[in-house]
Amino acid sequence: MTLDNRSTHQSWFVRAAALTAVLLLCVGFGSSFSLAASGAVPLPVTGVDAVGFTVSDMDRALGFYTGVLPFSKVSDQELSGRAYELLSGVFGARSRVVRLRLGSEEIELTEFLAPKGRPISPDIRANDRLFQHVAIVVNDITNAYAVLKQHGVEHASTGPQRLPDWNPNAGGISAFYFRDPDRHFLEIISFPPGKGLTRWHEPTTAVFLGIDHTAIVVDDTDASLRFYRDTLGMQVAGESENYDVEQEHLNSVFGARLRITALRAAKGPGIELLEYLAPRDGRPAPGDLRANDIAHWQTTLATERLDSLLGLARDHRITLVSPGPVDAVPLPLGFRAGALTRDPDGHGMRFVVR
Repeated sequence: MTLDNRSTHQSWFVRAAALTAVLLLCVGFGSSFSLAASGAVPLPVTGVDAVGFTVSDMDRALGFYTGVLPFSKVSDQELSGRAYELLSGVFGARSRVVRLRLGSEEIELTEFLAPKGRPISPDIRANDRLFQHVAIVVNDITNAYAVLKQHGVEHASTGPQRLPDWNPNAGGISAFYFRDPDRHFLEIISFPPGKGLTRWHEPTTAVFLGIDHTAIVVDDTDASLRFYRDTLGMQVAGESENYDVEQEHLNSVFGARLRITALRAAKGPGIELLEYLAPRDGRPAPGDLRANDIAHWQTTLATERLDSLLGLARDHRITLVSPGPVDAVPLPLGFRAGALTRDPDGHGMRFVVR
């Protein structure tokens, strides 16, 4: 009996000591523990700003985006210097950066005057994880397609596709993929009544209305949600599983079956995750992709602070391109600090504080 009592007391002391150690650990590392336990967002995004990409010839790109497409120029400036090198992750960077607006949304085109990067691979496919596009809303897919065809744009779909009515979340949506002069993917999309944002259904005589979202191919939706939803605080706005012949012809991917997840912040266009359940032969983004390569895209995300950026990088929740938050005050870009990063699939995400 005495031995049993001693054993019981020893076990109690062992458990008490273990509990004390855990509590001390929580005090010592309280910020990360409480963050995980409370469900707080480590880097809350307040809005999606411009979607940007690199072009090889700015004048040619402007001819396309303001001639074939009705974007209007917002700003046109040349950037260089140490802050810009750190922000872009390109040593010796000198760029011409042009912002264009369509409706309420903006895109940002960047031509690297030095150093020049690599062209887009000629065999990139819509299920490769390098894929990204912006979806331009149109009020009539037939009229919009006629405009593009008149200007001889390069098809990336076989033609406009109307998604079938059996699909409750996507049925009735019409879309068409095409390419710009540098072969970046673009999309025109029209929504039937009851689908899409309310403003896409307001009366207008314009053919091209604005940007609904940017779409990116991901390897694992759940892993991407841990980044966009759990780390950045974006909200899931819709989900769908799309397949059948119309989807195959839209994406030009035979046997395509996609898990699609739409995400939105409080302001700006959405970010749409495209996971190919089939075929699973899409290639990963090149590990050495740089901002001066023509295949580079970057989506600018507004946040109120960047103090958690380095901690998230140490936890491998964010991949840094910039070495940390960059003082952007010397640059005429409209924000005080920023950093270029990559998401789990290599897509460029630039965080900015205004």
